[in-house]
Amino acid sequence: MRRILVTVLVTSLAWCVFVGGGKTAEGVPFQTYEYATIRWAGRENTHLIRPNGKVEFLGPILAKVPRPDRTDDRAFFMNLAMNAVAKEGFEFVGMTPDEIVMKRSLSR
Repeated sequence: MRRILVTVLVTSLAWCVFVGGGKTAEGVPFQTYEYATIRWAGRENTHLIRPNGKVEFLGPILAKVPRPDRTDDRAFFMNLAMNAVAKEGFEFVGMTPDEIVMKRSLSR
């Protein structure tokens, strides 16, 4: 009985090593992310902080867009800014009452 058990165990182990053990995880490139922050500071002072540290004030751009009646300034203009950044490949990560954080993956 013991001999049969050892034979089955050795055969199973050999099968796993030779058939199933040859496959490893594919080499997935290491990914890092870069982050951008949209900061609400009123309609004129809202700005985008880019991953390289450059700050872009969005006030002049937002002033050109007419706000529909009965809409909240902050919600409307932050939505416009978020959509503009999303067109550059960023995606939503999280938010605080005054900030929206967006990320974009980079392959190395």
